[in-house]
Amino acid sequence: MADSTDSRSPFPPVNPGGSLIIAWQLKYKRVLLVGGGLVASGRLSHLLDADAVVTLIAPRSGLHPLVVHRVFEDDYAKHRITYLDRTFGGEADLDGADMVLTAIDDVELSRSICHMARARRIPVNVADVPPECDFYFGSMIRKGPLQVMVSTGGKGPKLANIIRRKMEDAVPDNVGEAIERVGELRAELRKRAPGVGGRLGQKRMDWMTQVCETWSLDELGQIDDATIQFLLDQGWDQKARVPSFEEVSRGLLRKSPSIVYHPPEPLLARYISPDFCVGVGLGLLVSLSLFMHRSR
Repeated sequence: MADSTDSRSPFPPVNPGGSLIIAWQLKYKRVLLVGGGLVASGRLSHLLDADAVVTLIAPRSGLHPLVVHRVFEDDYAKHRITYLDRTFGGEADLDGADMVLTAIDDVELSRSICHMARARRIPVNVADVPPECDFYFGSMIRKGPLQVMVSTGGKGPKLANIIRRKMEDAVPDNVGEAIERVGELRAELRKRAPGVGGRLGQKRMDWMTQVCETWSLDELGQIDDATIQFLLDQGWDQKARVPSFEEVSRGLLRKSPSIVYHPPEPLLARYISPDFCVGVGLGLLVSLSLFMHRSR
C-alpha cells in the first residue's frame, strides 16, 4: 500500500481519526429513547424531524417542558411517540428497536443499556459518554431539505455549536427553496431521460451540475413548472446545453408578459464552503463510528 503521506502522490492523503458522516434514514424505524430531560428533548426533536417512531421511557415527574409538549400536546408528534411513564425496565425494553439513545444522569445504567444494545448489534448513543457511542450528534442547520451538521467527534460540542452559528449566517435564506426546485427539475429530467448508470446517467449528472454551477441560488429558487419545461426543451433536448437564467427569462417573458425577472444575487452567495458536511434530505445526520460494523 502506498504511503498516504507521500508528498509526491497526486492524491490527497488519508486523514484517519474521523467519523463517517451520513444522513441516516429513520423514517418508520423504531427508536428507543431513555430519558426525558433537557438533552433528551433535543434528541427527541431530531428523531421526529427524521420521521422516526419513538418509544420514550422516563418518569413523568422529570420530563422537560418540550418533551411534555411533544408527548401530550403536539398533534403530529404524539402519534409517533409511545410514552412509558417509568424508568428503564430491562433488556426487554430493547425488543424491536432499530436504534437506542440514552439521556439520563445514571452513567452506570447508561453503560448497561449500551452493552445490551451492542449485544444485539443495535446502534446506540449514550449522552455525554463518547466511548459508549456508536455515533455522535452534531450541531445542526436545517433549512427545508438542507441539513448541515458540524461534528467535533464528541470532543467539543460547544465549539461545534459556535461553528454552526457562524456557518448559518453564511447560508442564504432561500437555499431550501432552491434545493426544492432543483429536486423538481432533476425528477422531470429523469422522466425525460430514464435509466440508471451508464453514459446516460453520467450525462444527466453532468447537465444538472452545470445548471447548479451556472445559475445562482436566487435564480434556482425561482424555477417553476414553466422554467423546468424551458430548460428541458431548450437545454437538455438541444445537445444538453444549459440556457442562462436571462435566456430563460426572456423566452418565458415572450410567452407570458406577467413573469417577473429578479436579478441574481452576488456570486459569493452561490456557494457554501466545501470544508463542511452538507446533507440534503430528511434523514438524521449523525457522525457514525465505524466500529459499530465490526463483529462482536
